[in-house]
Amino acid sequence: MYTLTVRDHIMIAHSLHRPEFGPARALHGATYVVELTVRARELDENATVVDLGALAQMLSDVLAPLRYRNLDEHPAFEDQLTTTEALARHVAEEVAARLGSRAGNRLTGLSVVLREHPDAWAGYSLELP
Repeated sequence: MYTLTVRDHIMIAHSLHRPEFGPARALHGATYVVELTVRARELDENATVVDLGALAQMLSDVLAPLRYRNLDEHPAFEDQLTTTEALARHVAEEVAARLGSRAGNRLTGLSVVLREHPDAWAGYSLELP
């Protein structure tokens, strides 16, 4: 299995309105390093998983509506907790929707990891049809 990973970052604000989150219940900022990895069974005619630049641009496009936003006010997260795990799933699903049939059936899946601290991160993986 081949993989290709690109990185970007976002700065957001949010609050986690449950007692379990302690001080994170209050509005606070977070900076995430976002890693997107796509997997393929075989390489394309150019000996790549997908075009690196195109994948990096796709990730940037997915992150653009989240940059410098208060996610408590973002329509995609209405009535949802914006935990790192939930954000990773959102990014993964948005990328998957944009990939569509772009790479034929060579791509088998993707994973998104959000790093909010050098010692703490969360991710979400999904299989592609």
